[in-house]
Amino acid sequence: MKYILFLLLLSPFILSLKKEETKNTILKTEDPKDNFIDWSKKRLEWADYLCEPDPSSDAAATTTTYLGVEYKISKSVFSYRIACRFSKEKSWGLHKTSYILAHEQGHFDITEIFARELNKRLSKYNFNKRTFQDDLKKIYDRVMEDKEDFQREYDEDTDYSRNRARQLAWLEKIENILEETEEYAYYEKIDQNNP
Repeated sequence: MKYILFLLLLSPFILSLKKEETKNTILKTEDPKDNFIDWSKKRLEWADYLCEPDPSSDAAATTTTYLGVEYKISKSVFSYRIACRFSKEKSWGLHKTSYILAHEQGHFDITEIFARELNKRLSKYNFNKRTFQDDLKKIYDRVMEDKEDFQREYDEDTDYSRNRARQLAWLEKIENILEETEEYAYYEKIDQNNP
């Protein structure tokens, strides 16, 4: 059995290949002692931001999210699990207002939108034993590129939340996309022959 792990911190791509003798082994995308929050409809709170603010930054806050996928190929059966997480240890807030927090929540919600997009694309993937590694890397890279473009557009169009009218419009847009993509919110495809 071959396991391949993709993990994203902002935008770098890390790939590692690991062989396991035991069936049903699930790879974790980060150290269990790290402090993460899985995306849910529950909103972030300032108490979730544990990192000290960067004194050299002019940002009001920084939200670090992870979007990763782990997949397993067993007897040419493809299964996967996607993780959309907020890092408490790498996120910080300097100006802790509810308005700034809503902007930061928008970043986490955008990561969730692209977790769903990744799920949509992977669920439609037709497994090819010879090309699956390249195929999956291309799917992942494309989703990550689209996510980063969307995050950048969000910050630029809202002027990093300073344009209140645009900020409110973006939060509504993000909420609408989350509603439209609800069918892809449950992003785990487990091999039914090997649960």
